Amino acid sequence: MSEPPPDYTHYRSRPRGLRERLQGSEPPVAAPQRTREPKQRRKKKRGAWFWIRTALLAIVGWIALSFVLFSISAQIRAGDGISDAADSELAGGGLPPLTPTTILVLGSDRRPKGSKEPGAKASGERSDTIMLLRVGGGSNSKLAIPRDTVVPIPGHGFDKINSAYAYGGAALSIRTISDWTGIKIDHLVLISLENFPKFIDALGGVDVTTQCVYSDINGGTRNGGVSIRLKRGENHLDGRSALALARTRHNQCDPSYNDLDRARAQQLILGGVRDRLLTPGAFIRLPWAAWAAPQTVQTDMGAAGLLGVMTSEVIGGSTPPQVMKPTGFMTLPNGGAGLIVSPEARQRTVDRFMAG
Repeated sequence: MSEPPPDYTHYRSRPRGLRERLQGSEPPVAAPQRTREPKQRRKKKRGAWFWIRTALLAIVGWIALSFVLFSISAQIRAGDGISDAADSELAGGGLPPLTPTTILVLGSDRRPKGSKEPGAKASGERSDTIMLLRVGGGSNSKLAIPRDTVVPIPGHGFDKINSAYAYGGAALSIRTISDWTGIKIDHLVLISLENFPKFIDALGGVDVTTQCVYSDINGGTRNGGVSIRLKRGENHLDGRSALALARTRHNQCDPSYNDLDRARAQQLILGGVRDRLLTPGAFIRLPWAAWAAPQTVQTDMGAAGLLGVMTSEVIGGSTPPQVMKPTGFMTLPNGGAGLIVSPEARQRTVDRFMAG
């Protein structure tokens, strides 16, 4: 017969006191281990604001880089090619874009270095482009003066207005135009035929709406000149084509095309540059365009003045292009034909220009 199982007495142990634990009577209890989250979970999530801020910083940096390049380029060109005589004829007023400023833009018919075009080695060049810009103060206006307009040139009698540049350079041009129009000219810009196409190309070209234009300048491409073929409507122009359009006086599409149409085309190109500056494509190219812009001109203005002019062109809006329209014709003593503008017509045009 098996023995009954022994009786067991169950005791509940009391909790150990702090003193007993410190004396080592109870084994130490290990601290609980904290489980680590996967590395990808611990990485801070980047929200929309982070990417917006990054994009804004990139845009500001891109603009700052462009400004630095523009300033350096403008400083290199500051005063280059502007004679003391020309500088003394300028009023020097205005601070665009804050206050209205009048600027005379001249483009001579001197050909780029190395050009095979007729006249490339000729001296006594004349001003192919004559334009007044009124910028700053919240409005912009442009006035083109046809180069064949007959005016009194100080010391040389009546002659075509572009002859003033041949007689006495930019200084005599400033005095002649200021006396004839009654407008004080604050600053001067001389356009470089050699570098102008580089600036247009740096922008990625310009878009202009033109009539049909078939033009062979100085014999066309085959003879060392330039040829352009533009359809009626919107055309995209690279630097070489833009310069060719600005210089076109004879259009095979339109036998009546004359110097007035040429002046309008030049204003269209300036408008195309302004519109291009407001596009995303131009923003991407901004540093290159910022460097090329001052290289396109010779001017008495430094970086701040040039930047003010360009800023005024962008934010000041645009008025319809104005051209000093002739009211008659005359034959010069040398047998050449010129355009004349009556005093009344001249004053009306000047008043519209100054009003912006």
